[in-house]
Amino acid sequence: MKLGQHLHRIGNDIVAVYLVVTDEGVTVVDAGLAGHWGELTAELATLGRTPDDIRGLVLTHGDTDHIGFAERLRRDHGVPVYVHAADAARARGEVKTKPEWGHAKVGATAGFLWYAARKGGLRTTYLTEVTEVADGDVLDLPGTPRIVGMPGHSPGSIAVHVPLADAVFVGDGLTTRHVLTGQHGPQPAPFTDAPEQALTSLDRLAGLEATWVLPGHGTPWNGGTAEAVRQVRAAGH
Repeated sequence: MKLGQHLHRIGNDIVAVYLVVTDEGVTVVDAGLAGHWGELTAELATLGRTPDDIRGLVLTHGDTDHIGFAERLRRDHGVPVYVHAADAARARGEVKTKPEWGHAKVGATAGFLWYAARKGGLRTTYLTEVTEVADGDVLDLPGTPRIVGMPGHSPGSIAVHVPLADAVFVGDGLTTRHVLTGQHGPQPAPFTDAPEQALTSLDRLAGLEATWVLPGHGTPWNGGTAEAVRQVRAAGH
C-alpha cells in the first residue's frame, strides 16, 4: 500500500511493516511476522526493487511480532538490523517477557491470534546479530532516519523519525487499533511493560513535525503528532 511518495506499508491494521523508498534504496521499519516476507517481496517488485535494494531494517523494539523476517533479511541479503541497545537481548531471544494482557474482547483477541498464527507468529526466528542504536542517532540509511527513545512499552522502544516521508514510525509507543479490544483511534498499546513510562515518553513525539504517525498495529494516522498524542493521553487516563 502506497501512503506517500516515499512511504509504503505492508501487512494490515493488525500487524504492519513500513518501507521508506528513495532513489538510494529502501529502509524497512519493523519486520512484522515471518509470513509477511511474501508481501515484502511483492511490494518491492511493484517498485521495481528486490530485497537486495534494502539498505537497513530498523526495529522499533524487540518483540516477536516486529522481528518476523528480520533474521532472514539479515542472513540471506546481508541487511543490517538496527535495534536500541536496551532491546538487543530481546531481539536475540535472550530475554522473554510476559506483560499484562489487560482488558480484552474475545472476538478481537481471537482475530489477532489467528492472524499471527497464519503469518508464522508461532515460530519466531530471533536475530543472531544486531547493530545497536541509541536515542538521537541519525542512521546513514535511505530517508536518514533519526532514532527517538520511547521507553515504556519495552526498555528499548523507539520511534523512527523520517522527515523525507513526513512520518514518524512509533512501533508500540501507541496504537490506533487495539489488537485485544478492536477499539479504534490513538490509544496506549497493550502488552506494555511500563504503562506510565510509555505515556511520559509521548512527550518525545509531541515535539516532532510529522503528518504521519505510523504504529505497528492499527490504521495509519495522518492527523499529526500533537493530535495523536493528545488522543492517546485522553484514552490512557
